[in-house]
Amino acid sequence: MASAFLKNPTKISHFLIQRQFNNRYTFNDSIKVHSFLCNKMQSKPYFRLPNYMRKPREHETSSIFSSSFSSSSSSSSSATAAATSISKFGFVGWYLRMIKAWPILTKSFTSAFIYTAADLSSQTIVRQTSEPVDFVRTLRMAGYGMVILGPSLHFWFNFVSKLLPGRDLFSTLKKMVMGQTIYGPAITVIFFSFNARMQGETSTEIVSRLKRDLLPTLLSGIMYWPICDFIIFRFVPVQLQPLMSNSFSYLWTIYLTYMANLEKAEIASC
Repeated sequence: MASAFLKNPTKISHFLIQRQFNNRYTFNDSIKVHSFLCNKMQSKPYFRLPNYMRKPREHETSSIFSSSFSSSSSSSSSATAAATSISKFGFVGWYLRMIKAWPILTKSFTSAFIYTAADLSSQTIVRQTSEPVDFVRTLRMAGYGMVILGPSLHFWFNFVSKLLPGRDLFSTLKKMVMGQTIYGPAITVIFFSFNARMQGETSTEIVSRLKRDLLPTLLSGIMYWPICDFIIFRFVPVQLQPLMSNSFSYLWTIYLTYMANLEKAEIASC
């Protein structure tokens, strides 16, 4: 056999190459067989632990947390969307749309409604059981809210928000001072004068009424309105400030309509 190999050197080289290849293939193949057997053993049902018993891998844990976070964030976003839809289709959403479409008219009707309810409440508290409701007086109060108070609140709050756009504490205090020193006294004088004129009082009688009722009314307002103004200017958007002011005005107007419908003041003789 050795002589045959010596006679044919090509066959010798082919034999050596094939032997080297077989040895290399056997080593690589043994590695593949070992890994294949390990995978097959781990894939057996009796070898794998149940999902709730085995320790989750890192990528599985991260996927679980990410899925739970996404579900919680989606639930919170759905809750926010639900709240937005409620405000969009509820009374607040309707009122905001009305303010955007007809701002002065909406605020005027709001003031008229508040003054109507406040005057009826004031008459219920003051009048005797046998006395009828004075609907002329109620109509007079509603007209004041419709014609004077509603438009004045619209322009006043817009003016103040442009002059002092901030909502910090210092800006809020300045708005409160402006309300108590400018708008409050002016609108109170207009209220008493309008109501007295609608009752047929003369200019002299109106002046006498103002001398008698204006200062006590302003002093009572100082005890009530600064707190209301702080809440309005600090926390309420400008488009809703007239509505909030009218809401606070309900209790105040019960007192104000009572003061405005007192008997005529005596004219001081010269």
